[in-house]
Amino acid sequence: MTNPYKDKSWFKFLSNKYVWVLLFFATWMIFLDNYSYFDHRFLDKQIDELEDNKKYYQEEIKKDQENIKELKNSEQIEKYAREKYYMKKDSEDIYIIEFEGDTIKK
Repeated sequence: MTNPYKDKSWFKFLSNKYVWVLLFFATWMIFLDNYSYFDHRFLDKQIDELEDNKKYYQEEIKKDQENIKELKNSEQIEKYAREKYYMKKDSEDIYIIEFEGDTIKK
């Protein structure tokens, strides 16, 4: 019994051993390898997230450095302590008024 597809061009292409090796290699590299395409995509997403975090923290460091420069003045230290920690002088009384549904966050 002879193969009726033996003379077809697609059969010759698929029966080539180099094509099978190439397909095996491509499948291995895309799905099964430790450095597969999917692992690279996952790692690239993590790198992007970490770079975003790096930018955010660098901006926060700049803000904190500006605050530190401002707080070198004793008047600024007193203002900061009064606003953030509700500190007062001995001769003062401070009243904190909060309204229901107040949208200002502490």
